[in-house]
This record gives sequence, structure tokens and C-alpha cells, in this order.
Amino acid sequence: MINPLGRTPSLNALRAFEVASRHLNFRLAGLELGVTQGAVAQQIRALEAELGLKLFERHPRTLALTQNGQRYVIGVRRAFETLAQATQGLCPEPQHLTISVTPTFATKWLMPRLGDYTRAYPGMDFRILATERLSHFHTEAVDLAVRYGRPPFGPGLQADLLFDECLVAVGHPHTAGENAPHVLVHDSQSSWDQYFEQCRPQAREAAAQGIWFNQTTLAIDAALIGQGIALVQRDFVAQDLAAGRLVQVFPQEMRTDAGYYLVCPRKQRQPEAVADVRRWLGAVGRQASA
Repeated sequence: MINPLGRTPSLNALRAFEVASRHLNFRLAGLELGVTQGAVAQQIRALEAELGLKLFERHPRTLALTQNGQRYVIGVRRAFETLAQATQGLCPEPQHLTISVTPTFATKWLMPRLGDYTRAYPGMDFRILATERLSHFHTEAVDLAVRYGRPPFGPGLQADLLFDECLVAVGHPHTAGENAPHVLVHDSQSSWDQYFEQCRPQAREAAAQGIWFNQTTLAIDAALIGQGIALVQRDFVAQDLAAGRLVQVFPQEMRTDAGYYLVCPRKQRQPEAVADVRRWLGAVGRQASA
């Protein structure tokens, strides 16, 4: 009998290909799928053999999609999205939205405001995916994301500004005066060199002792316990400043042309619910920055 669907490779192999195309690493793909690195590599080799095409270029530390792989993954992702939508239509889940944010945004800005959201939308579950990596809207069922930078963020995406970047130097209230030596707390985003160059050229502290963290929330926590002064987004420490847990050590603020944006696909699975959250977050962002 002729297969009415035509030639269709193994779904397991296609899933391994889609996951590996996002991570560009067989080990990380295996972690997401719950299998070994070798099992992923074997699925990819079998898929390439069946198609008679090379989908990945293998490099010592990473992978790269070939031109054929880049073309193929678009259709494969669309097919998995269609399967997910068909399953959801047959077995609908309770209504929920998933938002992807960084751990710092989640802990220092979003969590203190979640009570307002749950009271305003009691019938909606709000799922927060806190990660430093860039989440994929379709393959990870993410409805919205907060991203730092400058638009545009990609084709088919719309972006609403939550607040502009405004960096302030903060420390514990017992921190020494602004002319005293300081321990500078660094994170993956702040730039003390740029701050002193633009805002305090006569008081440059390039040789000051430093502490480095890979996340802004850790830099803020270090400042809160008096380990040094951190250069951070003002909105992330507004409540600590208002409560007196932190003080602004230097009066100058550094503004850039970047900002924090609420990003979502133009084509939504739940357009009305997403529109509600966009309005709520937008209103909260404007109120917090006022």
C-alpha cells in the first residue's frame, strides 16, 4: 500500500535534529531529550543517511547547520508546532501563558509585582521561564519574552518598550563616601569603564579592586550585604533604594540607547490573553519608571 503521507523519517530522529539545531551541541540536545550524546548523534547520522544529505557540519567544539539543514529545520519546526496545536485542540490544557525572562528580571522586577497580576487575571496561570539563554517562541511554547537590547529582535516579532536602560551605582548605606576607594562589583552586562568615562571622567577608578559575577542579581545581592558597589539598572533596585537597603553612591546616571522590551510573535496562539499581559506589563513598566 502506498503511504498517503509520502516519505516520512522517524519522528524520534526528526525531534533529535530539531533539538540539536537549537543547541548546536549533541550533549546539550541529549540533556533536553533525556538521552545520551551518543544516542543523539546516532539519530542524526541515521537521518542524514536516510535523506542522503548532510545536515550538520561537525566542528571540534560545536556544530553548524549546512544549507540543507537550515532549509529543513524550518519545515520540521513548523510540523512539530502543528502537531502540538492539534494535540492541544484535542486535549486542551488549562489556560496558561509562558514568559521567558532572565533570572535578574524575574527576581528583581517581576516577582514583586506578580500579586497584582494574579488578582487582575485569576483564571490564567502565568509560567515564568527564568534563563540566561535566548528562548525559542515556537519550539519551547513561549508566548512572551523580555529581552534586553535594541529592536528589531527578529522577523515576525513585535516589541514593546518596558523601560530604557538607566544604570546607577549603588551600595550598602554604610558604603564609604563617593571619593573613597571602592570595591567595584561587576556583572556580565554592566560596564564600569564606560560609566567612569561618560559620567565621572575626573574620578576614574580603573585600578579599583573588583568582584565579578555572571548574573546581575548576584551583583545586586553583593551590594546589599556591603561587598562593594554595583552598576545596575535603576528599575531593578528601585524598591531597595526606596526602602533604604541601598543608596546611590554616585549621583550620575548612565543612559544608553538600549532598553528592556516585551517581545512576542505577531501570530499568537492565545492573542487575547497575550494582549492582556502586554497591557498589564506595559502599564506596570510605565508606572515603575515614572
